[in-house]
Amino acid sequence: MIDSRDLGSPSSRWNSIARSLLLAAIAAIFLGGCSADPRTGYSSASAWPSEYRSVSVPMIANRTYARELPSQLTEAIVKQIEATTPYKVTGPGGADTLLRGTITEVRLQEISKSPITGLGEEVAIRVTLDYEWLDLRTGKPIVARNGYVGTAVFTPSRPTHEPLELAGFEVVRQLAREIVDSLQGEW
Repeated sequence: MIDSRDLGSPSSRWNSIARSLLLAAIAAIFLGGCSADPRTGYSSASAWPSEYRSVSVPMIANRTYARELPSQLTEAIVKQIEATTPYKVTGPGGADTLLRGTITEVRLQEISKSPITGLGEEVAIRVTLDYEWLDLRTGKPIVARNGYVGTAVFTPSRPTHEPLELAGFEVVRQLAREIVDSLQGEW
């Protein structure tokens, strides 16, 4: 004989059924939004193209007076690739891809002046470059950008005096981060 106490009360069975249905609905919502292709919805797949394993990064070329920027930008790009991508940075002989670029313009632009001295209070350094990421097997560009601009602001006339080199460091970090981010697959 079955004891009615073993079946539990009708309200506890209802709560159990409702809880199960709620969990199933939540799972369906989250799993239904996932996709194997990151371009068509949420995905747990990598955003980096998987057909490439390595990148060669030669010294960034320079058409400007700023002689220290190419080596700083090249070093920052290499570090950013190694820190945030699945790719290995290698020499050109063993790489699947090549990331190269040219700094085409470096400009200082005054943003604001001191009403007392007339000197620039805030100045922006604006670095323009062209770059491309090439598939070395086919010779075709994977990503190519011309006229890409990075900007950083510094305050040369304040008592604490932020030097131009500090702005150069910041614009190099920004450009390296954005260039490497652009190597991700299509969204």
